[in-house]
Amino acid sequence: MGIVFTPILVGMLLSHSTSAGNPLDAMGKIAAQLLLPFVIGHLLRPWTSGLLQRVGNKIKIVDQGSILLVVYSAFSGAVVAGLWQQMPLISMLTLFLVCALILACSMTWCICASRRFGFTTADEATILFCGAQKSLASGIPMAKVLFAASVVGPMVLPVMLFHPMQLMVSAIVAGRYQRKAGNPVI
Repeated sequence: MGIVFTPILVGMLLSHSTSAGNPLDAMGKIAAQLLLPFVIGHLLRPWTSGLLQRVGNKIKIVDQGSILLVVYSAFSGAVVAGLWQQMPLISMLTLFLVCALILACSMTWCICASRRFGFTTADEATILFCGAQKSLASGIPMAKVLFAASVVGPMVLPVMLFHPMQLMVSAIVAGRYQRKAGNPVI
């Protein structure tokens, strides 16, 4: 849904700007970067699942390493561009508080909605962690397609704050779900 709606929303919000590109073109580029590898992986699964299960730990390093490189490139790009010096401290604190509020609201909404619809605790945890999460691994490629290189840093700053915040909060929440299920955290 993000691959379709994000370019459309950006196109609508920036329609008055000369930098607004064609949303359909952006959808195609984003789909090629994010959706196509996902689809290919699932199509190859019948032939590769046995091998991947045998070497799972080695593949995990590549998977997590690629995400680390995306996050590293986003943060280092912001540092090189001087984003941290350009942003006044009060603006950074305000942005941090807004991100915290959005995270709290989205997590609360996911929990309340899953309980309202009568989902199990395990399903509630799944809904919470899927519904309230945003990732630099998908946000950075989208931003690079949708915005000029000179403004990608400022555009992804909220996600650069939100992503580590959600990881820390989710780790605490996951521990609570695990204890609630009767599996103590090791």
